[in-house]
Amino acid sequence: LIDACDSASVLHLKPIVITAINTGMRKEEILSLEWEKHIDLENNFILLDKTKSGKRREIPINRTLRETLQQIVMKINSPYVFSDNRGKRFKDVKKSFKTACAKAGIKDFRFHDLRGTCCSHLVMSGVDLVTVKELMGHQSLEMVLRYVGLAPNHKVKALKLLDDALSEKQSIQKVYNLGK
Repeated sequence: LIDACDSASVLHLKPIVITAINTGMRKEEILSLEWEKHIDLENNFILLDKTKSGKRREIPINRTLRETLQQIVMKINSPYVFSDNRGKRFKDVKKSFKTACAKAGIKDFRFHDLRGTCCSHLVMSGVDLVTVKELMGHQSLEMVLRYVGLAPNHKVKALKLLDDALSEKQSIQKVYNLGK
């Protein structure tokens, strides 16, 4: 999807998609970002005052997102991070997102699904559910579980870890004759 955003017709979408994947932020949260108000590159945080839950949220900026944000040209006539050539913030990216998905061969995928993509990758990378809940601004762990979809190979990897752990335990028992 990110590579599909390289074409001229949807080039503006690429940093928006990268932001979504690397933060799990909602589309409106991303499109409303203002340089002075929300972006703190010195401390590597995005500060959100207006969230769906009504609670303030601090989202760390990782290396990929930092590099992406640093490549965006700040427009003198606009406070917004993501704006058109006239400095107007993007109201929606539905059409360009649909175009990029089609170009990438991705079907039945909405912008909001990038939020789930972020959650899933965090969990598959070993991030605990409480931390994912905080990063996403979810009210409950149940909501996190709605978003998380684990890739089949991640489940295989999890059971291999269990197998390795149990095999190691059995080996230790054999060495020290603890199995009796």
